[in-house]
Amino acid sequence: MQTTIPALKPARPYFSCGPASKRPGWSFEALSGYAAGRSHRSAGNRAKLRRAIDLTREVLEVPATHRIAIIPGGDTGAVEAAMWSLLGQRPVEAIAWEAFSEHWAIDLIEQLRLPNARARVADYGEIIDLATVDFDNDVIFAWNGTTSGVCVQNADLIPADRKGLTICDATSAAFAQRLDWDKLDVVTYSWQKVLGGEASHGMLILGPRAAERLETFTPSWPIPKLFRLAEKQRILEAVFEGETINTPSMLCVEDYLDGLAWAQSIGGVDALIARVDANARAMSDWVARTPWIEFLASDPAIRSTTATCLKFTDPAITSGGIQAEAAFAAEVVNFLDAEGVAFDVNAYRDAPPGLRIWCGATVDTADLVALTQWIDYAYARAKATVFAEAA
Repeated sequence: MQTTIPALKPARPYFSCGPASKRPGWSFEALSGYAAGRSHRSAGNRAKLRRAIDLTREVLEVPATHRIAIIPGGDTGAVEAAMWSLLGQRPVEAIAWEAFSEHWAIDLIEQLRLPNARARVADYGEIIDLATVDFDNDVIFAWNGTTSGVCVQNADLIPADRKGLTICDATSAAFAQRLDWDKLDVVTYSWQKVLGGEASHGMLILGPRAAERLETFTPSWPIPKLFRLAEKQRILEAVFEGETINTPSMLCVEDYLDGLAWAQSIGGVDALIARVDANARAMSDWVARTPWIEFLASDPAIRSTTATCLKFTDPAITSGGIQAEAAFAAEVVNFLDAEGVAFDVNAYRDAPPGLRIWCGATVDTADLVALTQWIDYAYARAKATVFAEAA
């Protein structure tokens, strides 16, 4: 047990799961190209919006057959644009294994109110077996569960000859895990995750099968302008060429472009995934040698590499029930924050008590290693503090 204060703090104590840490070396100088006071429709800014789409394609290795759009409302806006614009032709199933994908299930059942819809929700740390899913239906799911620390490992179980569409929320997987573009008809993500961009802007990537749905089917409900991808079964191609649905923040665009340029400079998506995998290994190695903590996802086969969700397993803590666990976790989190060691590492508010540590590509492995030493110390300190107060 670590009973002395570690000598080294993380150089960058930013481990929030969103907005995530900026890239190594980031400063406000990265935004010096921002054209303040200029319209997003000006020639220069239109070129930047188009550049954001083109660089996204290059870094993520998105096939030329797929359309890419910048959508308002972050990943939430992108998912809901897909749902409102594409669903209704076939039965639809939402499969969820964390808080945000559960929101899509709620929207499906309570807002769109499709009569041929169903939702299946797994417990935290668990996942729905894709082998049990009928992909002749439209299917909505998250690739990576940021709030529960679980992840789809691959798309092998999605049939190539499926009749339904796959709508994949990949906000904490894009740039960090391999996405199978042939198996995913719609992919969404936000700028605030793996590249550490700013919030409120999302990306929507449509494959050919999703485009065909837009061109052959019109939903029975009104589609708000912010979600509208087609009119009279004609795709609004301008949206996929950088003419955004509403006014974007060009300051955020500048930051996204900087993140993409950094990704290119280190070797593209392969290098980003390698950084994530190194971070995940560092956390796994620490958990393996630490007897009082475990992953929320007990099965390594479904464990996320970007969102490390942890629970305390010390019987002295867990025997007190969920309130005692929450109090102990808060003691650890608050100490790490006060010491400037780690910010925003508390578990998601609806998840079991514990820690949630972002291991995305913008986080340096050395900082995670330093953080684990401080968690060791914070654990020992919290245990002494909490039990002393109880006595």
